[in-house]
Amino acid sequence: MKRLLERINTPEDLKTLSAEELPHLSEEIRSLIVETVSRTGGHLASSLGAVELALALHYVFDTPRDKLIWDVGHQAYAHKILTGRKHLFPTLRQFGGISGFPKPWESPYDAIVSGHSSVSISSGLGMAVGRDLKGGNNKVICVIGDGSMTAGVAFEGLNQAGHLKKDLIVILNDNEMSISRNVGALSAFLSKKITSRFATRVKNEIESFVKNIPKIGEGLVSFVKKAEDSLITLLTPGMLFEGLGFHYVGPIDGHNIRELIAVLQEIKHLNGPVLVHTLTRKGKGYRHAEENPARFHGIGPFDISTGKPLSKGGLTYTEAFGSTLVNIAAKDRRIVAVTAAMPDGTGLTGFARRFPKRFFDVGIAEQHAITFSAGLAKEGFLPVTAIYSTFLQRSYDQICHDICIDGLPIILALDRAGIVGADGQTHHGAFDLSYLRHLPNMVVCAPKDGEELKDLLFSATGYGRPTAIRYPRGGCPDASINPEPRIIPPGKAEVLREGKDITIIAIGTMVYPALEAAERLERKKIHATVINARFVKPLDGECILKYASATGRIITVEENALQAGFGSAVLEALHDADTLCHVKRLGIPDRFLPQGTQKELREECLLTAGGIEKTALKMLQSTDSKDKSVAL
Repeated sequence: MKRLLERINTPEDLKTLSAEELPHLSEEIRSLIVETVSRTGGHLASSLGAVELALALHYVFDTPRDKLIWDVGHQAYAHKILTGRKHLFPTLRQFGGISGFPKPWESPYDAIVSGHSSVSISSGLGMAVGRDLKGGNNKVICVIGDGSMTAGVAFEGLNQAGHLKKDLIVILNDNEMSISRNVGALSAFLSKKITSRFATRVKNEIESFVKNIPKIGEGLVSFVKKAEDSLITLLTPGMLFEGLGFHYVGPIDGHNIRELIAVLQEIKHLNGPVLVHTLTRKGKGYRHAEENPARFHGIGPFDISTGKPLSKGGLTYTEAFGSTLVNIAAKDRRIVAVTAAMPDGTGLTGFARRFPKRFFDVGIAEQHAITFSAGLAKEGFLPVTAIYSTFLQRSYDQICHDICIDGLPIILALDRAGIVGADGQTHHGAFDLSYLRHLPNMVVCAPKDGEELKDLLFSATGYGRPTAIRYPRGGCPDASINPEPRIIPPGKAEVLREGKDITIIAIGTMVYPALEAAERLERKKIHATVINARFVKPLDGECILKYASATGRIITVEENALQAGFGSAVLEALHDADTLCHVKRLGIPDRFLPQGTQKELREECLLTAGGIEKTALKMLQSTDSKDKSVAL
């Protein structure tokens, strides 16, 4: 551990340092972040860009009494190091370690659970109102990136904050990108900071000139300052925020810690809503991250000297989806692709290059993405809207109201479905089967491998209905992409092997573990049927009822919440058909899973071949066996 950082365990320790020492501390923190993330993986570029900001905020404000809210939270690694978690930082994003995002149960310095974007201002305003109702006088500070400002909820918070005139400080951390390059009119408006740097230089030169005017110079300073402020507001994004009722300050250099501290100390005493506009650089201090901030937004373990990943996996589901969509779109001009600020993460960069006029990145605006897609569908196009499962939750009403009621042919590509691993509670895609399957007109399916993903994606273009295809993060088995896909009728399951003792019905990622479990059971003279359900809705009831009657025992396996998920759909089918059968459901239990590797978390939920085998043996032991010779 470096010299200065050894002395810092809390923000109170930070305040013992001089302003001259803080730039050195920022470099030590950057080194620790790079060293740690190179081993654990994580959100590197964002956190490197916010080191001085974290230092200045904790140096000036009295945290945790003053509430500091980090929007999204992937820029908060320096914040974690400064708030008592330096010794735990090597466990970042590891099973049993500290989270990659702020979590209130992890530290009193983490004001809210922060993993999805754009909610900081609304949360902060609620805290500010609550503070005033209780008669408190602490400060509330929200740090939000310019990418997060593209979401409507951010402006809903700004709108009410400006109306209520509560004491609230919003730091706009402006680095010109969220995960991928920002898009939209707001991004273009914020880019006026190039002009604003010129305006700031003019302001400084005017002020210096006026002060040097003999006798009258000092008296003119306050008058000129007002004129300068009007100039800055006119030439920068300040005009927008002033119009919303905020006092705008900036833009300022977010890596100049002295300037940051001076500004924060000044605005700390202002009343009403204040917005401070800081300019930062993603990946600051680490050359590879500065040159390619999108790749280092969220990255696995890497070699520090080269910046290259340490492991080279095979084809991922995301890549299989992206290449398949390009092939389909080359023959079907109805296909358009839509994403919400994630062209890289959803595998659509190849589509964007090949078909730029048919590709749309709407920014961090999932609700808009869905309704925008609905409009495209009304005009005869076939939108394929790719959004991470956990982020699609934000657009539930739009899926119901704007797509399903009208039965519009839109394909929802749900990336990162199921257990995602080290990003933890806020990012697991654990609920999509549950919140989509009860919507009328919706088709919901999950492929067992890359080949079936290709087939389902192609098949969905002919369903003529809203269709959700969910697939996980990571590599996919059988990922060869053949040129000619095959049609899979909606609701058609696949029987992979037949056995008389028990039926295992799996969907998506759980199909291959189910097959392996069946092979293990076979070695114990237990014969299992394995069904690849493919579809949660419509369910292949005929197939399920046939094998329920044949074996009398069913295990359902899904990488989704047990409540209202695939297993529940099977139970409903059995109930509606008045079919008696022993059923055991395996899935994600009724709690939010922590961070950890996918392997660790699947083992914890028994979502492995061993877990399925163990469940089958227990079921056979607790029920009357039709074949008394079965060896247990």
